[in-house]
Amino acid sequence: MNLIDAIEKEHMKTEIPKFAVGDQVNVSIKIKEGEKERTQVFSGLVIAKNGGGIQETFTVRRIVQGEGVERVFPIHSPKVLGVTVKKSGKVRRAKLYYMRDRTSKGIRLKEKRTDRETPASQGS
Repeated sequence: MNLIDAIEKEHMKTEIPKFAVGDQVNVSIKIKEGEKERTQVFSGLVIAKNGGGIQETFTVRRIVQGEGVERVFPIHSPKVLGVTVKKSGKVRRAKLYYMRDRTSKGIRLKEKRTDRETPASQGS
């Protein structure tokens, strides 16, 4: 292992949140205003995940006052405090750049089913 890999491993987070492209997420970010620090939440749809290792990033898109806003977050950044998944979307693509052209009702995705019920339990 060379010196660069050792430094990168030292700065990587040990617990990476589990989320995928198509998920509705809340990203908690540490913001510094003057001498005060506060936490701000950016919520939206994950449209892409890029890179690997310490350079791994994800892109979140949301609509603010009719205008689309995208923000790219490094997963291992100390400013990203946490990512919580609100809903998991059912998608068939790795990058959802087509969502940029969608408006209002067209931005919804079908929800991914996580709890599989057996047909026998539904009938009784």
